[in-house]
Amino acid sequence: MSELINNTEERKKLLKHLILQLHKGEAPEQVRSRLIDVLHKIPYNDVVQVEQELIKEGLPETEILKLCDIHTQVLDGHIDQGGAKQIPDGHPVDTFKKENRELVFVVEGLQALYNKATTLQAADVPAYLLEIKSAFNRLMDVDKHYRRKEYLLFPYLERYNITGPPKVMWGKHDEARELLHAALEAAGVGENITVEELTAVIELVFKPASQAVVDMTMKEEEILLPMSMDTLNDSDWYEIYKQTPEIGFCLYDPQVEWQPAGVSDKAETQVEGNKIQLPSGSFTVAELTAVLNSLPVDLTFVDKHDKVAYFSQGTHRIFDRNRSILQRDVKMCHPPASVHIVEKILQDFKSGRQTSAAFWIQMGGKFIHIEYFAVRDDQGGYLGTLEVSQDLTEKRKLEGDRRLLTYDKD
Repeated sequence: MSELINNTEERKKLLKHLILQLHKGEAPEQVRSRLIDVLHKIPYNDVVQVEQELIKEGLPETEILKLCDIHTQVLDGHIDQGGAKQIPDGHPVDTFKKENRELVFVVEGLQALYNKATTLQAADVPAYLLEIKSAFNRLMDVDKHYRRKEYLLFPYLERYNITGPPKVMWGKHDEARELLHAALEAAGVGENITVEELTAVIELVFKPASQAVVDMTMKEEEILLPMSMDTLNDSDWYEIYKQTPEIGFCLYDPQVEWQPAGVSDKAETQVEGNKIQLPSGSFTVAELTAVLNSLPVDLTFVDKHDKVAYFSQGTHRIFDRNRSILQRDVKMCHPPASVHIVEKILQDFKSGRQTSAAFWIQMGGKFIHIEYFAVRDDQGGYLGTLEVSQDLTEKRKLEGDRRLLTYDKD
């Protein structure tokens, strides 16, 4: 065992040394040759650990970002996937990989278009660019793929103290996005470009953009996804799986539902001591009370039995509320002339015919917006009605932009 550990440490030291040589300006071809001669194959975890160590030792993330493409090129084809776990159908990693196949397919189509450029006549350019633009429009769907990594996968890796590689990869996402936006813009020039100019645009704009997408698929499949499979447990992955539809899929619609054995599908809401655990986070009672009272709106909640169950206590309430109205029938809280409106709203909400109703009034020189929302559970069952009132007088006066930090009150 000690020999294995020593070999692992020596291998990582050598990999780090080679990456630092790239940082100092050594030619990638020379480093690649040395790497192949000495290591031949590198476990993917070694790559992750070395990147993490380099950041901890002070190599700026911006420098890691610059080196990322170079050392990925050097390592391409020499990362050992032998220990990678099997991936069930429908698992989030299975979806990531199948999306990658679709992205590569689109890039292959673009590559075929690039190869045709030398045979084009001037009259062919507008139609050619339309094909290019259509392909890049499809590639823009990769944003959903990247956002699922950034907002669903990376937070779980950070819980396991894996922070360096996600930061570096997020930076590469942003670079790819910029390149794709530039490619779309360049593809929109239509007939205002010559064949010679088009050839230059292909080399300087289109190819780097499509190659950035392909390079990321390699980084994911050879390093990020195997490492994530080793790190996250089934409960982690199932939480990612359940939240994935909120962001959406990229060029692929999963055909198989996935739920790991022994992991509950029920989103748990619990009260433990002074802590309220919700599906998307938790509060203490004091925190939740303060958050609700800090909102720039007045809230009143009427339960499914038409009883007033809650009202917020903000600093500047629009309509007076006091605790004597709690558990009072909401119809008794309105003047007789407007009770029929309240009854109509509740009937329509309970039946499912409507989900919201809005009103606005002028009151004391102020513009007041009042909106009612039907509150339903995951199965669509009626839980009650939420009234949201807001003074929009000042907001209606806003014009232009405010992009600099400015406090309204010093």
